Amino acid sequence: MLAYISGKLAMKMTGYVVIDVSGLGYKVFMSEAGIDKLGNIGDTIKIHTHYRVREDDISIYGFNTLEELKMFELLIGVSGVGAKTALAMLAVCEPSEFAVAVVTEDITTLTKIPGIGPKSAKRIILELKDKIKQEQQIQELTENTKQVSAKTKIEKIIENEAIVGEAISALQILGYNKKEIEKALDKIEKTELSTEEIIKKGLMELSK
Repeated sequence: MLAYISGKLAMKMTGYVVIDVSGLGYKVFMSEAGIDKLGNIGDTIKIHTHYRVREDDISIYGFNTLEELKMFELLIGVSGVGAKTALAMLAVCEPSEFAVAVVTEDITTLTKIPGIGPKSAKRIILELKDKIKQEQQIQELTENTKQVSAKTKIEKIIENEAIVGEAISALQILGYNKKEIEKALDKIEKTELSTEEIIKKGLMELSK
């Protein structure tokens, strides 16, 4: 399985790029927004990848950041959402914006994405929020009861617990576990920040 590809950008085409790695050309499907961020032909680039194998197809999908990759993998895990739809979503929706929409059940934002209607939006919200609930239940079973019931350090230093709670849930949607999220958020000043601002700052800490 390919975690990433690093090489020379050989071609930019509609919907995909070709990366030259020691004389081998890898065809990598990407969103148009992702392709635009790669730079110029001949530049050395590194992209995170998802290697997809089907009976009649083997494809590589590329992403500029780990958060985009995680968002893509979450989306294709939702029933009825294919790789093309997931790429289309990445082209118009940042991972932080997507996560907030799921946590707040913002169907309007999700239906602005090509290929996503009200039914698909509701299914994405339901399935991904269920995933968060499952993770939280597992964590509660493995942690000390007193630690679970006590307020976390983050909750004590933030005035608006609802905003922080939404940010934590959104970051869980993007693939991080609650403990590492809390550790990252504890390093930033969260006063008067919106949910999405906290998410973006949290992502910067988590990527270090």
